[in-house]
Amino acid sequence: MIADLLQRLHFGRLSRREKVALAGGALLLAAWLAVELGVAPLFERRARLRQAVAAKTAQLAEMDGMKAEVEGIRGRARRAEQRFERRDKGFTLFGFLDQLAGQTQVKDRVTTMRPSKIEQKNSPLKLSRVEMKLEGVTLEQLTRFLVGVETSRNEAVVSKLSVTRREKTDGLLDAVL
Repeated sequence: MIADLLQRLHFGRLSRREKVALAGGALLLAAWLAVELGVAPLFERRARLRQAVAAKTAQLAEMDGMKAEVEGIRGRARRAEQRFERRDKGFTLFGFLDQLAGQTQVKDRVTTMRPSKIEQKNSPLKLSRVEMKLEGVTLEQLTRFLVGVETSRNEAVVSKLSVTRREKTDGLLDAVL
């Protein structure tokens, strides 16, 4: 086939050795073109696809982690809603703290109770806060009151607490919470 091609191109005057060399060069050129235009792009595409698969696998792993985190948040939200539903009907933070102060025998030490409400964005819930000041309480009384707040089924927490020792009387404290 190549010999026929060479004869048609007027290479008939070349010696057999020159024709074989020319045919070998043509074969090498054809092989090189096949590799450069056919095989090399396939290997490059395969490498790019492997990189894309690795990147997508990493994204999938990250998304799985995010999904687990969202499911955890949803679970905590459901549990919090259930705890809020178990509250007494008509619950108010102010009333709860006033009642707890009576139960823990610090009601006569309460000098200030300032309620406030904060509306949560994108939520039907309102956050209730009460700033409370206790004067002249013992450490035991303050501890009983704080434990009562934190362990109640009403989902009440103390977010800030400032305690100072009274200078004139031994063992008595002033607290703002």
